[in-house]
Amino acid sequence: MSTKTLRKRIALVAASALFAGVFSVVGAPVASAATTHAAAGEANSDATADGTVNASLFMATFGSTVSTAALATAGTGATATQKGLLYKDTSSGTAQTATVLAGGTLSFYAKVSTASAFTATGGSFSSADLLGDDRFTATYNSSNTTVVIPATTTSSTSIATLWTAPTTLGTYTVSLLTGYYLSSSGTRLVPDQDNLPPTLSGKVTITVVAASSGGSYSAANSTCQIGAAGAALVAGVTGTGIDSTAIFADGDAAYINFDLNDAYGANLSTGNIVATATNGALVNAAAGGDVVAGTATTDVFADDGTGSTVRIDQPTAGAPLTTTVTISYNGTTVCTKTVSIRGKVAKLTVANVGTQNLNIASTAGSGQWMYQQTGVFDAGALFSVVATDSAGNVVSTPTTYGTYSADSATLTTGVQAITINTRSSTATASSTSRFNYGSWTCGATANTAAVKIKFTVTATGETISSDAFNARCAGAPYTYEASLDKASYTMGELAKVTVKFLDSKGFPANSVTAVGANSWSLPYMTGVDVSLASTNPASSTAVTKNNDGTSTYTLTVGTTSGLTAGTYTGVIEFSSWAVSPKSTPTYKLSSGGDTTTNADVLKSIVALIASINKQIQALQKLILKR
Repeated sequence: MSTKTLRKRIALVAASALFAGVFSVVGAPVASAATTHAAAGEANSDATADGTVNASLFMATFGSTVSTAALATAGTGATATQKGLLYKDTSSGTAQTATVLAGGTLSFYAKVSTASAFTATGGSFSSADLLGDDRFTATYNSSNTTVVIPATTTSSTSIATLWTAPTTLGTYTVSLLTGYYLSSSGTRLVPDQDNLPPTLSGKVTITVVAASSGGSYSAANSTCQIGAAGAALVAGVTGTGIDSTAIFADGDAAYINFDLNDAYGANLSTGNIVATATNGALVNAAAGGDVVAGTATTDVFADDGTGSTVRIDQPTAGAPLTTTVTISYNGTTVCTKTVSIRGKVAKLTVANVGTQNLNIASTAGSGQWMYQQTGVFDAGALFSVVATDSAGNVVSTPTTYGTYSADSATLTTGVQAITINTRSSTATASSTSRFNYGSWTCGATANTAAVKIKFTVTATGETISSDAFNARCAGAPYTYEASLDKASYTMGELAKVTVKFLDSKGFPANSVTAVGANSWSLPYMTGVDVSLASTNPASSTAVTKNNDGTSTYTLTVGTTSGLTAGTYTGVIEFSSWAVSPKSTPTYKLSSGGDTTTNADVLKSIVALIASINKQIQALQKLILKR
């Protein structure tokens, strides 16, 4: 840059200083977040209310009704119009996208507080203006691809320009720059065509096309999803199109939310939207938000499909429903979803039933017992309950839905009460949270009662009863006896050891008291679910594994180095119950294959010779008779 040119620019800065606070700081920073932008065909965004000063760039989205586009005359953008805009994304910062017809005209506007410039990689600018301030004149480069608006006050004001798209198809960019640049001496200078403002404040990547492919439904730019409530969607936004994982309970409404667009992501024109459901489901299609229940299996409404919703309800209260809902726009299927709504509780299934200790209340159970059955440790559990509807679907039964109680007619002096101590929290069939956990009260003597539990639905008062199950009461382990499932085993087989625990009265022990410390010694056998060593093979806190007071353990026969065939006696001891003698099961082991000994061979030979001699004697007698 020449000294003469530099002095001229410094002079321009000094002259403009006559206006109070003409310049802001060098390189005004871009705001970290830009506001949203209207879509093509919609009312224009308001740069004054919605934009960020020096960080938002807007274009007219409202189409012109005459032959030319119109320049914005204020920051609201109300007077601006465009010709040929087919698509505009929802951003207003530096990552905007748009599509326009070849030769179309776009009308840009923004709020700034510094000098500014518009620049493009093609096309041409015209009519650029600092709105409401005639002190400065916009200047263009020779190709009209850059226009500079040299100055403004420090308070925000509006700028605007028209941009005519090239007739050559392709991709182009239009950018908004703000701020000032510095000379080598650090002097702040008014921008010109060679030295543009330094801060990128807005940018649009524009695709110029020969003809519009918009106006028709595009699956790629539309979205549809199952939701737990009516909600407006925006196609392409992260999270849309992902169906809700919520399980719809009896009486709940399910929703299908959708947003329909054309090939440019623009809204469609108003058309006939039809929602049809199978299996008698009631549907109501509406323009999103709160939607009332429908009254028929088909509903039709006129809409463009922007943020629309279909609500699905059960045709019969309390009856489970699985329905496939099909949504169409002007006869084109745009969405098909299958929705399930649970029915009311129709069945209670009791399982994992243990044995209660004597003189224990129903609020206490055995967390260890339930852990061994389901993998869940619940201190108040001796049985589990799963509620299902008439179709066999799991139904969650939290306290807000209803209450559990004992069928009083099935209680006895031995089994005096039954309570559900932990309620289910999900209707997912594979989750352990589908279980309700309960226990019962036992008296002082061992006994068994066939009992039932009931569930009463709060809203209707309807009661469902379980089948009878045996609630047993017994004392702690007092004696034990271990036995093998077979008398002999071959290398590689699995052996089963069953340990039976009895209480002091000879009844199978309860599932509450731990079996205690134990030790095992079984030659050539290795525990699968226990470690047969001098240390405890099973946790001393474990309880009986079965409701008959028994625990069964699995072992493999043989070692990595093989085994020696023969007869062996093992020793199994549960030392907490010293009243019992140690169990000493005896068993025979063989290595498999040919186990014939020399003695067996000799014995066979002697038997064969004896047989031959008998046949010779018989033959001699026959000859003598003749």
